[in-house]
Amino acid sequence: MTQKKIRVGIVFGGRSGEHEVSLASARAVIDNLNPEKYEVVPIGITKAGQWLLGTEPAKLIAAGQNVAHESAETAQTFTSVTFTGDPTVGHLIPLEGHNKLGDEGKLDVIFPVLHGTYGEDGTLQGLLEMANVPYVGCGVLGAAVGMDKEKMKMIFESAHLPNVKYLVFRRNQWERSPETILDQIEAQLGYPNFVKPVNLGSSVGINKAHNREELEHAMRVAAEYDRKIIIEQGINCREFECAVLGNDEPIASVIGEVIASNEFYDYKAKYIDNQSKVIIPAEIPQQTAEEMRRYAIEAFLALDLSGLSRVDFFIDKDSGKVYINEVNTLPGFTQISMYPTLWQASGLPYPELLDRLIELAMERYDDRQRNRTSL
Repeated sequence: MTQKKIRVGIVFGGRSGEHEVSLASARAVIDNLNPEKYEVVPIGITKAGQWLLGTEPAKLIAAGQNVAHESAETAQTFTSVTFTGDPTVGHLIPLEGHNKLGDEGKLDVIFPVLHGTYGEDGTLQGLLEMANVPYVGCGVLGAAVGMDKEKMKMIFESAHLPNVKYLVFRRNQWERSPETILDQIEAQLGYPNFVKPVNLGSSVGINKAHNREELEHAMRVAAEYDRKIIIEQGINCREFECAVLGNDEPIASVIGEVIASNEFYDYKAKYIDNQSKVIIPAEIPQQTAEEMRRYAIEAFLALDLSGLSRVDFFIDKDSGKVYINEVNTLPGFTQISMYPTLWQASGLPYPELLDRLIELAMERYDDRQRNRTSL
């Protein structure tokens, strides 16, 4: 008797500066899901926020680059859908006035491949929790604090995980008193420093400042992407990454080193010029690698993460001290992205990694169902 395939909804695109990265990640996930085990249902979200259901994954992903605005062609090719907050419905709902979508709308698990805002920050997770649908990755709390670099670092500090010095300002503070803030940054952090939007990933909106003119420019850019801006003290360092997998008992991968093609690992170095290099496993003492792996798991648990995360580190070239930089709760999932590459080097091939992530999603869902909802 043929075993029923698991219907996996792959959600990608989204209202984010990382929209294009998400398309590439979704393509890789779809290509590597075992067709004998899974039936893939691609769900694209345009930059305008419209959810689209397509019948051909490759067609939907290719078109996703051009569906930021509704058009007659879009309406003919795709069905607009949404999830409802009613857990008794439990599947996608079309927006064309129909009450049912049929079997096409019934999903066993959601695999979000949405990077950045409105996908990695707890918003999508809250919707899926309301609909009571199993999904891959962190819950609402873990996703939210894992996205917010300020709150993340505050939790790191409370867990005694080593951070570089940093400052955070709100956009309204910057617009009201830019000169005062520039003075404060120079006095407390000096140069060079890194200026980032608090709630974004893939190095979008990040700049390195070597002087006041560059700092002012970097602050203006970051303020375009988020209402909060974080400035981190620059150190003479090497950059490393570690992948974490699991729920309540997570495991850590081998450590990889990133050697950026630019002055730092910015968006161009990550996704465009293909000149950056990675060394896996990293050429560091075993004791240092174990220290990073331990910190990665401690960070994962401190932030109440689940499913997966990639944890980024610095090693100060002058002192040898290890610093935790940040976690990424929905890291890039292309064939060459560090998260799957680190697990490949740890003995877990990409298709098996996807299997395990879906298993973890189901395990976490089953555990949530044990919670009492009445006295």
